[in-house]
Amino acid sequence: MSLQVEKLEKNMAKLTIEASAEEFENALQKAYQKNKNKINVQGFRKGKVPRAIIEKMYGPGVFYEDAANELIPEAYEKAANESGLEIVSRPEIDVVQVEKGKSFIFTAEVALKPEVTLGEYKGITVEKKVAEVTDEEVMARIDSEREQNSRTITVEDRNVQDGDIAIIDFEGFIDGVPFEGGKGENYSLTIGSHSFIDTFEEQLIGKAVGDEVEVNVTFPEDYQAKELAGKPALFKVTIKELKVKELPELNDDFAQDVSEFNTLDEYKESIKATIKENKEKELKTAKENEIVDKIIEGATMDIPEPMINLQVNQMAEEFAQRMQYQGLSIEQYFKFTGMDAKKFLESLRPQALKRIQSRLVLEAVVKAENIEVTEEELEKELTDMASMYQMELDKLKEVIGDKEKEQIKLDIAVQKAVDFVVEQAKEA
Repeated sequence: MSLQVEKLEKNMAKLTIEASAEEFENALQKAYQKNKNKINVQGFRKGKVPRAIIEKMYGPGVFYEDAANELIPEAYEKAANESGLEIVSRPEIDVVQVEKGKSFIFTAEVALKPEVTLGEYKGITVEKKVAEVTDEEVMARIDSEREQNSRTITVEDRNVQDGDIAIIDFEGFIDGVPFEGGKGENYSLTIGSHSFIDTFEEQLIGKAVGDEVEVNVTFPEDYQAKELAGKPALFKVTIKELKVKELPELNDDFAQDVSEFNTLDEYKESIKATIKENKEKELKTAKENEIVDKIIEGATMDIPEPMINLQVNQMAEEFAQRMQYQGLSIEQYFKFTGMDAKKFLESLRPQALKRIQSRLVLEAVVKAENIEVTEEELEKELTDMASMYQMELDKLKEVIGDKEKEQIKLDIAVQKAVDFVVEQAKEA
């Protein structure tokens, strides 16, 4: 195999890769072996048709595509390693010469990792922010806990009020005709939740259990069911039961039931400390992001388009996997959101670009400050990884190659670069 490298504009390069005629012949033979059982020729048993007969019947190029697919991946990987280039995209392959008895030539156009010229990265000024917790935030957390520990009781001595849970039967009509999806039985509706359209819930306030109520509403113009959008509707509603949530009393007993603390005051202080800790983490992350953003603003780099495309596609794959974990396919997500694949990928571009820029400037800081990673730091990271994957450390080390270890070390160095620029920053 021979290789020629041509540097192009905007951090692109073209690799011209030539495999020998012998290598191409071996790939053709593999393609024949792979496909011979699928070809029927009269007078020959299946799988026993000589390659020369097949090529005579279907033309010499009958196995070219499969041979190219056999040859290109390995040849490209070998050429990419031999080139010494930092390739940051998938290759754009173009076959230049494919002919029996001759060498096989193809090109691979790739994006290269861009050089970064750093501006100011030490002494970045950011606004000083302090994590503060209000009494209202503490009470909101406590009220949420009370809500989770509430019990539902039936109310029989009064009419519907805001906040009640009404058990209803209902059926909807448009122009006197029932419509699909407009009927429900024993539906539990929280009054004031606005889970039903328009003023549906408000029209039940003041009504009694057993009442049959006619509720008039209008569907929103942007309602998801287009056949109902903007249309007036009549719902016939029967109030079958009325319930209310009874919250536990806010006292020491409640604190003991929901926490390890003996008093309500201790419980409140614990919640306040937790909220403050979370806010401090958020402020720390926000500070890091602000500093990195300012370093990006002062840096220059020419990021090739295929590098961004690769990052976008990786983010899309990560998103699709998260949807799958939630039991939702990406196609269903598109249907529910009214988005298509093109719009979705386009929406990821700003975030993808920021990821790339952040990584590049931080790697530049690593280089500029000669930030190194010790064997102890690498060992700690591998130990943490083994714990996360529930593997023995020795087993993890067996499956991680030298290339992966170098990547892990770079990741650690990048985090150290984040810590460095934060330590060097000024707060005003």
